[in-house]
Amino acid sequence: MVDFLDELEANVPALRRYARALTRNIDRADDLVQDCLERAISRRGLFRSGGPVRPWLFTILTNLHRNALRTERRHGPTVDMDTLPELGTPAPQPAHMALNEIARAIDTLPLDQKEALLLVTLEGTPYAEAAAILQIPLGTLMSRLGRARSALRQLTGATHEPHLRTVK
Repeated sequence: MVDFLDELEANVPALRRYARALTRNIDRADDLVQDCLERAISRRGLFRSGGPVRPWLFTILTNLHRNALRTERRHGPTVDMDTLPELGTPAPQPAHMALNEIARAIDTLPLDQKEALLLVTLEGTPYAEAAAILQIPLGTLMSRLGRARSALRQLTGATHEPHLRTVK
């Protein structure tokens, strides 16, 4: 039997990837993952042993992110001075610009669509597992994915879906 802490450790890279995609800030993402791991360890007794730890961790991380967004809305956003662009920065390469365009488009999606899209496309989470993590019916997940992909096509001016398939 795999130890609980070993399973937590094995899921850290996936949690960090998902948190970074949600927050688009490395420091906030790392704080989010740390909070997730602390909560998982402190509430280990609530985990139904025998089942997979991964969906439980992603549910915790998703809920913590939602809570942080609610708090941020009440207190207002903070601006990290390090993220402000320098005036003399040269233009990035075209591929990097396209990636930034997709990232900005994903940021404009409603949170429910963004969470669903990132779980399925970035993490390669199976639909049923993603629906369980987000605590929604499978049909709702599929609807959110469809709306998110359609919005991305409109926002990026693409006639086909941007390459957001599983990227593991």
